[in-house]
Amino acid sequence: MSEIRLDKYLWAVRIFKTRSDAADAIRQNRVLVNDAYAKPSRDVKVGDCISVRRERVTYSYKVLDLVSSRQPAKNVPMYCLNCTPQEELDKLNVPHETIFVFRDRGTGRPTKKERRDIDALMDGFYIEEGAFDEDDEDDI
Repeated sequence: MSEIRLDKYLWAVRIFKTRSDAADAIRQNRVLVNDAYAKPSRDVKVGDCISVRRERVTYSYKVLDLVSSRQPAKNVPMYCLNCTPQEELDKLNVPHETIFVFRDRGTGRPTKKERRDIDALMDGFYIEEGAFDEDDEDDI
């Protein structure tokens, strides 16, 4: 076996749970092979470098051997090497900012006026959900 489909390889080495998930990620340009966009049917060869972007982290894998059937987790290191830089892995541990408004015990729920004051305070801290998605696409 000298070549195998990209979507099948990503599924076989457990990078994606299903082959259709792998194909969808490839079509959405979240997977690069040797720093080039690919199609699900692209052939993978030994020595290829595969980059997979999930949320804010870009994982990098090197193809060590080809396999067409899904492997147990303990066998995966024989087929691919995870060479993700530590800076990318550190993005997983970035704390999420949360805001806590202290209220004395027993004071009950905030009144309408207090709620408006809390909302006015929080307006500066809200981040739109789509703000990161647009920037991520330019990075690839």
